[in-house]
Amino acid sequence: MLHRQSVISGVGETAYSKHSGNSVLALHLECALTAIRDAGLDPKDIDGIIPYIGTGVVAEDFVTNFGIPDLRFSATTPLGGASPVAALQCAAAALATGICRHVLIPIARNGASGGRIASRMREAPQFRTVAEFELPVGAFAPAQLYAPMARRHMELYGTTSLQFAEIAVNTRRHAILNGNAMMTKPLTVEEHQASRMIADPLRLFDCSLESDGGAAVVVSRADCARDLRQPPIAILAVAEGHPDSPSAISQRADLTRLGIAKAAPRAFAMAGISHADIDVAEIYDCFTYIVLCQLEDLGFCAKGEGGPFIASGATRLEGKLPINTHGGLLSQAHMVGMNHIVELVKQLRGTAGRAQVKDARVGLVTGYGDMGDGSLAILARD
Repeated sequence: MLHRQSVISGVGETAYSKHSGNSVLALHLECALTAIRDAGLDPKDIDGIIPYIGTGVVAEDFVTNFGIPDLRFSATTPLGGASPVAALQCAAAALATGICRHVLIPIARNGASGGRIASRMREAPQFRTVAEFELPVGAFAPAQLYAPMARRHMELYGTTSLQFAEIAVNTRRHAILNGNAMMTKPLTVEEHQASRMIADPLRLFDCSLESDGGAAVVVSRADCARDLRQPPIAILAVAEGHPDSPSAISQRADLTRLGIAKAAPRAFAMAGISHADIDVAEIYDCFTYIVLCQLEDLGFCAKGEGGPFIASGATRLEGKLPINTHGGLLSQAHMVGMNHIVELVKQLRGTAGRAQVKDARVGLVTGYGDMGDGSLAILARD
């Protein structure tokens, strides 16, 4: 069991922008060093590294630039947007077995200035799986792949674009409270509905940003973090899950069920808590529909009830389940979800500024990857 065996001891971010002016490696080193110093550690204390596979930066880059004397563990978790949260599970396993004391998990990218998404997708090995069924009909970009999932949900359950709009508007409302968000202009439902169609039914404001920047966390063995600078944020549970027919969305018996539906029961059982115990949630939001679907698959509402749950205001800052308090991928920045982990740690530390959820002590963060892979972590402040 990984329950409470490790903690998040440090977090770090760069500024988020459309043009960083820095190399991807420089962004990695900046956010990593910020996270290490936030924990009160020295770079030489790091003995495990889990870099993101899609950036070309590897563990050896940190060993060389930081002078790390004894790296004992390195790995990658190639799950696309589910990778950072899945990396928490990988780190927790390495820490619980005594391999490491402090594991660095960094992600940085020039997603806005470094090239269009289609060119990056061609380099991602998991996207070769769409060649048989999706690509022949012109579907390759993420919006094209996930649009049929959203449309199927709408046809089965009466979900509407106005409910997607509530997610986008609410997320923007939270981003405005954040001092490090790319989108700080208020968004209305009318503006969402008037925005251009990207892949029916997904409109412009249903889609996440392209961003430059970096974010990182340090995960430490619980007994090695007692005297560090920040209050330790305990990892109560971690899990990952993969959808049925993981290689082709169009061939699934149920297009509306994601891999996180398999991970959620394991995570809640490991944490030993119920849904009612969650004070705040950071839900991976590459597209508005994916947020709604995850809320259902996580068990916060029944399948098909995500639209009314969102429309009720439950996910607003003052609601019963505040989500994406930093602005998420839709309005803060697209850091493959690592910024979601950083935000949850800030919420549980009580340092989230104007977007702070009052008395937040237990929180949840998810990742969503490529064809529907899901990852989930439940964290708590002791």
